[in-house]
Amino acid sequence: MSISDNPIGVFDSGVGGLSVLRSIREQMPEETVLYFGDQGHVPYGPRSMEQIQNFSEGITQFLLDRGSKLIVVACNTASAAALAYLRGRFPDVSFVGMEPAVKPAAETTRTGRVGVLATPATFQGALYASVVERFGAGVELFQHTCPGLVGQIEKGSWILQIRAPFWRTRFTLCLRRISIPWCWDAHTIRL
Repeated sequence: MSISDNPIGVFDSGVGGLSVLRSIREQMPEETVLYFGDQGHVPYGPRSMEQIQNFSEGITQFLLDRGSKLIVVACNTASAAALAYLRGRFPDVSFVGMEPAVKPAAETTRTGRVGVLATPATFQGALYASVVERFGAGVELFQHTCPGLVGQIEKGSWILQIRAPFWRTRFTLCLRRISIPWCWDAHTIRL
């Protein structure tokens, strides 16, 4: 089997990367893909950078041991915390990571105010700072971690129960926190 026949390895801390997997399959239907959803450690967001790097290294090695020719880090948090580390640890491997969606938000906002909801680890990473530096000029960014949101999304219950009073209130409070003092002035919100 030639390297071109080898699979693409994809991983995420949970189920969020399934949308990335779906896109890969739609755009490259001839490719074989191995997907690793790390349900044992989800969510990554509140964990230390070192823990996320260790999880990511172990998963990368697992995917490489199964012949992966490319590793897609389909997780914003793992990309922010571990992508540079993985590239240093595995210099002969090609990696594709996720970038926080600051660029499209900055390009589409009508008010110049953008709310970013992300995990603490995403906000701490050099990747997020780089994206903000490259694409955040000219807009005000309001950052918030919205505790509990990632866990509910990973469970799949948040999307189905957005109208539930508890989550509607919780999400509304998160949105208000990121846009204070211009409460509800952020036109574009990115997860």
